Amino acid sequence: MIRINLMAQKRRAERAEGSQLWLAVVMVLMLVEVAALFLFHGMKSEDLREQRQKNAALSSQIDQSKSTVANHEDVRKKLSQLRAREEAIGKLQTARTGPTAILLELARLLTPGRGPSVDPDRLSQLRRDNPLAVFNPSWDSRRLWLTKFAEQSRKLHLEGFAQDGEDVSELARRMNLSSYFADVRLLPAVRQVDATTHLEVVSFALEAKVKY
Repeated sequence: MIRINLMAQKRRAERAEGSQLWLAVVMVLMLVEVAALFLFHGMKSEDLREQRQKNAALSSQIDQSKSTVANHEDVRKKLSQLRAREEAIGKLQTARTGPTAILLELARLLTPGRGPSVDPDRLSQLRRDNPLAVFNPSWDSRRLWLTKFAEQSRKLHLEGFAQDGEDVSELARRMNLSSYFADVRLLPAVRQVDATTHLEVVSFALEAKVKY
């Protein structure tokens, strides 16, 4: 009678099946890991793409900002040049018309029946507060005449003759009231005899600042 040990074969079959199962499990885990890696790589690739888009957008904004700043500097320089040019033109215009305005104001001061260019409200207040500071509307301006007019850097120097000191004081009073003059200062006067009329007159000089 021949005996066959089937238990050993069964055990070997079970071991083979177990090895195959373990191998299948390992392969499944590897596939899962590979899939996970692909998924992770895809997510990181998407994040990288989005970040690159954001970086590109920021770079574009920076370039635009640089361009805007550069243009702003150019515009600012041009505006500064225009302002400087306007100021220069304004000074030239003022220098051209200013002395003319001063001469016209002096003509008004020395015209019979005329007076200084002064604010009416200020003049009324002066009449109430200090009547002696107000000009005399009946003054005969022919009692005074000018022989020299010099203006430089808005400083005026006048010279002339008058019949007496009160005439000189009236001119200074009118100039002080005028909106075109300031800091009027009388210089020492001298009495002398006029060579033409042989009358005694006052030789005077005064200085003032002009406003225009």
